[in-house]
Amino acid sequence: MEPHNENIKLYGKLCRERTTKAMIKTRQTQVIDNDRGVHMRPLPGMVSLNASGSKDKKKSTPSKGSDVKRTRRDRQELENIIFKLFERQPNWALKQLVLETDQPEQFLKEILNDLCVYNKRGPNQGTHELKPEYKKSTEQADPPP
Repeated sequence: MEPHNENIKLYGKLCRERTTKAMIKTRQTQVIDNDRGVHMRPLPGMVSLNASGSKDKKKSTPSKGSDVKRTRRDRQELENIIFKLFERQPNWALKQLVLETDQPEQFLKEILNDLCVYNKRGPNQGTHELKPEYKKSTEQADPPP
């Protein structure tokens, strides 16, 4: 492919015009006479609010998350506790189970994946429910005592 000879000159001119336009400074500076910098100074209340507000928020969030480290219980013991909780109530949210069992969230999730079904839709959305095979075993165990 070869470019057209007549268009090369016009295209070159267009490129030079673009370059010269880009080099022109659009911003202008003004010298303000008899101004003591009143508009440049931050107001006292504004500075203290921004600085202290951001520090307070940063300090408060980590303290909530790291109250006390939870220690893992024996897996079998925790499974028994979970079965007792599901006897009380058929559906549990993960946060509720963490509070009730006082176990680390990640450890609890591992056990819940084995024992429970996570409801993604419907009226019990976002809750865990025992798998059907565990429901039957608890129902059969309940009537004799």
